[in-house]
Amino acid sequence: MRSTQQFSITLPNEMAEAVRSKVAAGEYATESEVIRDGLRALLARDRAVESWLREQVAPAYDALKADPSRAVGVDQLRASLAAEHSKANEKA
Repeated sequence: MRSTQQFSITLPNEMAEAVRSKVAAGEYATESEVIRDGLRALLARDRAVESWLREQVAPAYDALKADPSRAVGVDQLRASLAAEHSKANEKA
């Protein structure tokens, strides 16, 4: 039984040219390898987002729901962001 499956895809011209360029530059041997690598990167990103949601966002949401007094008001958030922005500008 085959471990691969053939697809026919349509790409915008810019993406098709990017795929061709990767192969022409020797970064990949075939167009299929370029697409496979892109899908691997997409799947890795999806796993990272899922992990972040599960490990950080959901617990923060649960904690806030359990104790709403932990919430930060809009004015306090704006002030905090403005202070961070000023600090970053001073360093630059």
